[in-house]
Amino acid sequence: MPKKLINALFIQIRTFLLYFITVSLLSATSASAQWDILDVQTKINMRGVHTVTPTICWIGGSNGTVLRTTNGGKSWSTFKIPGADSLDFRDIHAFGKETAIAMSAGPAELGKGKIYRTDNGGESWNLVYQTTQNGVFLDGIDFWNKSQGICLGDPINGRLFILTTEDGGKSWKELPMENRPEAQPGEACFAASGTSILAVGKDKAFIGTGGGKMARVFRSDDLGQHWQVSETPMPAGPTSGIFGLHFWSKKNGIAVGGDYKNTSDSTKNVLLTEDGGVTWKFGASTKPLGLKESVALYHKRYSTWNGDSQLRKDDFALVAVGPSGSSSSTQQGKSWQTIGNEPFHAVSFAGNVGYAVGGKGLIAKIEKVSMKKKKRKLVFVREE
Repeated sequence: MPKKLINALFIQIRTFLLYFITVSLLSATSASAQWDILDVQTKINMRGVHTVTPTICWIGGSNGTVLRTTNGGKSWSTFKIPGADSLDFRDIHAFGKETAIAMSAGPAELGKGKIYRTDNGGESWNLVYQTTQNGVFLDGIDFWNKSQGICLGDPINGRLFILTTEDGGKSWKELPMENRPEAQPGEACFAASGTSILAVGKDKAFIGTGGGKMARVFRSDDLGQHWQVSETPMPAGPTSGIFGLHFWSKKNGIAVGGDYKNTSDSTKNVLLTEDGGVTWKFGASTKPLGLKESVALYHKRYSTWNGDSQLRKDDFALVAVGPSGSSSSTQQGKSWQTIGNEPFHAVSFAGNVGYAVGGKGLIAKIEKVSMKKKKRKLVFVREE
């Protein structure tokens, strides 16, 4: 065999071996996580989810339906709230297996501005708030503790609609008009996942908006009584802006969003803050690209963050979900990896156990998000 042919064959074999090693290395270090799709025998649309502990999770859905598991998703109880068949529970917050608050989104003038509470595991529900004010559209609820909570709605008379509670959601009162955040023309919030309103630590709150020219973030340091606002570089419009918020320290937080009319749009969809929400800058876009409606914190072990302590960077990951798929980040939103293509609307974690929900009965559970960091890709130069 001619020497030139032998050399060429040797180069081809070496190139193949190097390629094989490269692929193997990348496969071993890429993110690995898989959603376990659960069959709960329902076709309702779901956007509200709260994972209270690794075994307890509540879900809010359409047609006045609420679901609950107390055994880690092995079985689910389904509750139809009497007289609520037309309601869509876009957000839900629970304090354990017995007590939960479900919020209905929709035009209040059509009888859809309502909040319910149960204290017996969903067997019966009390209507704790309702309004028929023209233009009221509730977007989300959250709580600082078992007593103090907040509910967000779209602007009325140029100001965001805010409700607060001091008795665990048994009763609600409207924030005085002069204390409500002032909205720009067209500005509103999205009730896509219940996470455009966020209660953090002992007394901080954040609201992400869209609808106007640019997405903005409102912040409060006194349980939602007074507000300041920051502009962000994220574009917004009637169907686009910020959809979900999350914080993992006093200073560090993330906002995700996009356009619900163009869910696979390649526009940047991640904002990061390092000063407690005063300023925001773009982070890395998620993989896959497109609208992300909710972002949550995966933690290696089950623990409750108090809003003050600093989490170890190697101990948690961010998980963002949306119609185009779900992503994880071990780099605090500075890089992302794909973990699934399912079209989820909302996600919630308790430690390492998380549930995500979507349309037409889509519920999934995840218990493992890889914390391995993807290595830099090796590049080989072929010899001529």
